[in-house]
Amino acid sequence: MTHHHLLIIGAGSGNSVIGPGHDGMDLAIVEPWVFGGTCLNRGCIPSKMLVHAADVALAARRGPTLGVHTTFGGADWPAIRDRIFDRINPIADSGRDYRQGLDNVTVYESPARFVDERTVDIAGTIVSADQVVLAAGGRPVTPEVPGLADTPFHTSDSIMRVDSLPAHLVILGGGFIAVEMAHVFDALGSRVTIVHRGDLLLRGADDAVRERITGIYAARMDVRLDTTVRRVGHDDVFRLELSDGATLEADQLLVATGRRPNTDSLDVAAGGIHTDGRGLVTTDDYLRTSSKGVWALGDITNPAQLKHTANAEARLLTHNLLNPGALRAIDRLHTPHAVFGHPQIGSVGPTQQQLVAEGRPHLVSVRNFSDIAYGWAMEDTTGFVKLLADPDTRLLLGAHILGPHAPTLIQQLIQGMVAGLTVDQMARAQLYVHPAIPEVVEQALLGF
Repeated sequence: MTHHHLLIIGAGSGNSVIGPGHDGMDLAIVEPWVFGGTCLNRGCIPSKMLVHAADVALAARRGPTLGVHTTFGGADWPAIRDRIFDRINPIADSGRDYRQGLDNVTVYESPARFVDERTVDIAGTIVSADQVVLAAGGRPVTPEVPGLADTPFHTSDSIMRVDSLPAHLVILGGGFIAVEMAHVFDALGSRVTIVHRGDLLLRGADDAVRERITGIYAARMDVRLDTTVRRVGHDDVFRLELSDGATLEADQLLVATGRRPNTDSLDVAAGGIHTDGRGLVTTDDYLRTSSKGVWALGDITNPAQLKHTANAEARLLTHNLLNPGALRAIDRLHTPHAVFGHPQIGSVGPTQQQLVAEGRPHLVSVRNFSDIAYGWAMEDTTGFVKLLADPDTRLLLGAHILGPHAPTLIQQLIQGMVAGLTVDQMARAQLYVHPAIPEVVEQALLGF
């Protein structure tokens, strides 16, 4: 049996747990795929690089609304794709090479399965450790649709690396992956059809955001709501039989119906590690699992599946592993999230429907981008800021922004929330540049 001081399973955010304080320790990383995890290789970074190209293409189409004679002449998909992955692939390779070059780090390139507490089987080699960090992420869910498993469909793992731009892309799902990829491929010239079983896109978002983004997408592309797929077939094209009796044909199919943690492939139960009903590893506020000496971070334990959350957890674990007598707890109170469709969405805190369900008193203030001067400059008619505040303390409870630069605009509100500022202090204790987009946030704050 091989033994290490610390064994990290997963080289996404798990890779950043290792710091100078671990010098001199015997460390090991298990990564059967590539370094950098989902975010770098098949998630947030390549998708946002695609989104930027799509934004430029869409802006070219809309130039005439501003009196500018621009047109969209088509997209060179291989050039767009290669610009992205020619930058990303070397980063992943260099991450592995760096760790393999360290004298105190062993890199295992085969999958691991637990066989006992803090003990795993890696391609027939039994490996144990004093401490184990689970950071093995998640993977796309494939729904049980007759015929689907026998077709060459894509998931978010593969759609960004396709050889050519689809003529017609059908997307199953209505979450953030569906919304972002629909924007990308529609803007770059594909015909896009979204098939979603719900009545609105982006389940879990504030209802005002859901209603607005669904309306925008339905006007821009083919959106089939309250619809499921009964059967999928494929010969030269995909054929989808829908619950409403319609049939769709497409040259590419993207299945974006959710993700699940990789706990089953690790057989975490054999290591005494508890999971919840969704398969997520359960932890306390210090990121300790039910098995002594085993910790967890990222998508394998957090349903939010956010890179910035995983990075914060990695920083916390770096401290807790080295300071067992002074553990720090994770703070998830003000965790933001964003969707980079078109328009963009940025959110933090509870939605209005959550506050209503909990019976929490709240005030609501909404301002449209069209209410401010820079909104006029952009001819924006759909964007808005929706804020939710406590009527007694005047503290901001939640914020939901849909429109240009929404993920950037949300950050100033997060700073105010973390600092404990009231909505009045956020609005009046600073000067807002005029005319600039943040004025829409100022006006929403003044609405209280």
